[in-house]
Amino acid sequence: MAKTYNNKGKQNQDKNIDSLALDMGKKPPQALDIEEAVLGALMLEPHAVPETLEIINAECFYKESHRKIFNAIKSLSDKHYPVDLLTVSDELKRMGDLEMVGGNAFITQLSMRISSAAHLEYHSKLLLQKYIQRELISISYDVQKDSFDDNIPVDDLLDATQQKIFTLTDRNIKRETRPVRSVIEEAIEELHTNQLRSDGLSGVRSGYTGLDKVTLGWQPSDMVILAARPSMGKTAFVLTMARNMAVDHQIPVAFFSLEMSALQLVKRLMISETGLSSDKIKGGKKMEDYEWTQINTRLAQLIKAPLYIDDTPSLSIYEFRSKARRLVLNAGVKAIIIDYLQLMSGPPELRGMREQEVSAISRSLKAIAKELNIPIIALSQLSRAVETRGGNKRPQLSDLRESGAIEQDADIVIFIHRQDYYGLTEDPAQAGVTDVIIAKHRNGAVCDVPMRFRHSEVKFVDMNDPDFSGIASHGGVQTYSSKLNGSAEFIPNSDFDS
Repeated sequence: MAKTYNNKGKQNQDKNIDSLALDMGKKPPQALDIEEAVLGALMLEPHAVPETLEIINAECFYKESHRKIFNAIKSLSDKHYPVDLLTVSDELKRMGDLEMVGGNAFITQLSMRISSAAHLEYHSKLLLQKYIQRELISISYDVQKDSFDDNIPVDDLLDATQQKIFTLTDRNIKRETRPVRSVIEEAIEELHTNQLRSDGLSGVRSGYTGLDKVTLGWQPSDMVILAARPSMGKTAFVLTMARNMAVDHQIPVAFFSLEMSALQLVKRLMISETGLSSDKIKGGKKMEDYEWTQINTRLAQLIKAPLYIDDTPSLSIYEFRSKARRLVLNAGVKAIIIDYLQLMSGPPELRGMREQEVSAISRSLKAIAKELNIPIIALSQLSRAVETRGGNKRPQLSDLRESGAIEQDADIVIFIHRQDYYGLTEDPAQAGVTDVIIAKHRNGAVCDVPMRFRHSEVKFVDMNDPDFSGIASHGGVQTYSSKLNGSAEFIPNSDFDS
């Protein structure tokens, strides 16, 4: 957590906080007695310094002299020197700060104020909380000041504020080192829970039987990238999946649509649910009474489904994180779908540097999935290299557009590939047959899962769907021993055959 200390910047920030506090007739959040207790405890029991440095840094101390003493302790610890009242005094003298902090007498007084470091961790966390409160006051001061400046676009102001809150929140989220025993106990508990499931899965169902057979469901904390060229059916694939999860299995799922409006998405769902034609749902073609009855009947389950749609355009990664946390906390959302990654906006300082911006978005999505312990399924574009490729135009990992970080960050990368889209097959029985290509699978097999795209209903179904029983023999999952996508050396594996 420790970082270079900018004294001038800190002084200006302190003035801002003091000014706001004075206007409100209050003191800035602080705990000077706790600060002294922490410093005394660190000199009394220096073995606790590394653990304390994982919780706080010098900025967490309100009083400047306390910040300087903490920096001296940290400096000694970094150099693996002993930490006690004598060495701390010498280090402060070397740094030219001894007299400023109160001299040897004050350092001695600190070490005599406490008898043990028993409550050091608790006290350190209290200082962190006070620091966060002060930072929030400072951020609010900047927001007020910049809000009066008509030269700052409101969108830039919102992005900058969200980034500051995002950074501050990240600083407050820590994962402690755990002994392997506690992790094993957690794994065994999860194993017992999975044994009670009747579907044989360990993650969140996608509603696609063949796909779930390979992935065992979308796993918590995984980032899944689903990529395809335009008009291949990316949105239809994840929208059908969201519907399957929410309607068939009552799994709360959130759908962030940056390209289509919520109304457009719902109209697609209405077409697939009712079987009515697009010109009647989307257009103004007159419907018969029985068709209205059909709508009311077949949409009953969808209306009650725990499906949440957000169609905010140009959604920033900071806005997404805030909304995702609320959805998980308040609605119990178990999975999030994003359509699509390249339409999100990253940190303002990376605008104009598209590859770096997409990389930052990708890293953040993986971090959010891990923080919230839910799977995040993000759609992504593929480059035009697919179109110029000969043969069956099968996508490859190198086709992921704008950033190699997407492949690196993803736990699973899936491609949607329809040969009939490219006119590579004239067999009517093969119309809509789709290869769902699992090209990267961090914890499982890479394989092709054959599925079917229903053009008229704008949705995907399993190959063994009852409506297509005549072609079910084409089903099954073909897995391979290598992760070299499209390699001729792939060896079929029957472990996942249906």
